[in-house]
Amino acid sequence: MSKSLNRVRAALDAAGVAVEIREVSQARTAAEAAEAAGCALDQIAKSIIFRGENSGRVILFLTAGGNRVSAEKASSVAGEPLGKADAAQIRAETGFAIGGVSPVGHLTPIRCFWDPRLSDFATIWAAAGTPHHIFEIEPATLLRITGAEPAEFTE
Repeated sequence: MSKSLNRVRAALDAAGVAVEIREVSQARTAAEAAEAAGCALDQIAKSIIFRGENSGRVILFLTAGGNRVSAEKASSVAGEPLGKADAAQIRAETGFAIGGVSPVGHLTPIRCFWDPRLSDFATIWAAAGTPHHIFEIEPATLLRITGAEPAEFTE
């Protein structure tokens, strides 16, 4: 197993959450993940990362697969202007490459916000640290273990 996948598994285990991590051919995008999981697009918890312009740290926005994050609303929710986080910073702070950023198992603690649309489903799917691994989880459980703050930040 990859280090990224191991960190996700360890974070889930530490939180007492038993889930199956599924290996798929490709889940780099929400559409690919939904196809691989056999679920609705909005059942995919996309990990969208911005860089706080004041803090310099990455901020994670977990959003339903069909939603787009509004930069203006996200900045308001985060309490600081947001900019684009580059791939190197995302990897340095989360330990994951773009296309496989998991909501759990980050290298450093990360501020996280939650799209309420994700809570409309019995289960949702998220990246497990690589573009080829996903896991299914109850939204309330993922919300709890990420410590995410529910907020309105979508277009």
